[in-house]
Amino acid sequence: MGARLERLVEIALRDVLDPEMGRSVIDLGLIYAIEATPDGAVGITMTTTTRGCPLTGFLKEAVAVAAGAIEGVRGVTVTLTYEPAWQPAMVAAE
Repeated sequence: MGARLERLVEIALRDVLDPEMGRSVIDLGLIYAIEATPDGAVGITMTTTTRGCPLTGFLKEAVAVAAGAIEGVRGVTVTLTYEPAWQPAMVAAE
């Protein structure tokens, strides 16, 4: 169940767009990890393109809402990190 839930969350996060860049948080490489337990708890580790990004709160909430909308998810924790620092090379090729 955990791996399936992680995959469903990843798919849902493709719909969360960074308003400044117009690309999904997945395509931008902002999601570092998605971990789901068998009981439906989901932990997401993410970053932003820069420290102090004015959209940090918006992005964290949008990620939590998208993940929480998946059937089987019982709770979502979004953790922000800047290690490793985000780099443009992390963006997926179009």
